[in-house]
Amino acid sequence: MSYPLHRSRRGSCCFFWLLYEKEDSVMTERISITQRRYKLLSDFKKVHTFLGDVYNFPALNSYLLPQFFEYAHTHPAFNHKLTHHMWLWEKDEGVVGVACYEMNIGEAFLSVKEGYDFLLSEMLRYAENELSTLTDGKHNLGVWITDKEPQKQALLLQNGYQKSHAEPVRTFTYDKPFLDVRLPDGFTVISLEDENDYGQINACLWKGFDHGDTPDDDIDCRMLMQSGPNFRHDLTTVIKAPNGDYACFAGMWFDGKNKYAYIEPLATVPAYRRMGLATVALTEGMKKTKALGAKYCFGGVPEFYTAIGFETVCNRELWKKEW
Repeated sequence: MSYPLHRSRRGSCCFFWLLYEKEDSVMTERISITQRRYKLLSDFKKVHTFLGDVYNFPALNSYLLPQFFEYAHTHPAFNHKLTHHMWLWEKDEGVVGVACYEMNIGEAFLSVKEGYDFLLSEMLRYAENELSTLTDGKHNLGVWITDKEPQKQALLLQNGYQKSHAEPVRTFTYDKPFLDVRLPDGFTVISLEDENDYGQINACLWKGFDHGDTPDDDIDCRMLMQSGPNFRHDLTTVIKAPNGDYACFAGMWFDGKNKYAYIEPLATVPAYRRMGLATVALTEGMKKTKALGAKYCFGGVPEFYTAIGFETVCNRELWKKEW
């Protein structure tokens, strides 16, 4: 069927007018948005709340969870001296976008509120200027996303990034039964509300993360890691060996808004591995968070997690560029 030429032209005009209106709307929206540097002492809570508000499953906001953000801020490896290189985008004093790092510059996360994806290109430029490293005259930046974020994947490809690494994100859903694993004789389960020996924690995590047999004496870092506003002593589980040593440590976080749990860190001293201690400690924390209303728990990358029932929901991807 043919149509009069003037109908076709009018249709084209309508199309371009709608396109113009859309672009004009985005430009108007952009004008109302301001950007500024992150202020460590005054902005942490604001960004933490923002990350909870923009949480989505299974894209997971590039896996920039509020607990991930908070844990990094209390980690001894966190570079607090360069946090002013992080940037916030705000509208009406509310955060609509964040460009930040986990521990240090060289890697970045780009997080936006729904409906503000048009900021991503601008945020990437800021990340390249503020969060990249400079070595031998060349800039380097890695950007973390998940494989459920096609718009970010396309943006990175268009700007010369290449995927260099991928790792699974796993969850244990609480509609499944928990494993029933019993501790060996003489081992006991406690929480940090029962006992909180910083020296023992330091020794357990030092050995548990394979740093060697002789722990350092940096007790202050263990105290720092319990200083986060949402750290839960009651949800953190320790398995004590018969001689009183801390054999396994399982930190557990709870997100009351989005109803999930997050394990960080989990470590077992090498001498006590393959005894089921990590399974018991993790399960103890999951049971407690289920009672609080959590629906599932995020786990880690090692195959240990799949062996006890965790399932992959997406993959984290690191995209890198050198220029």
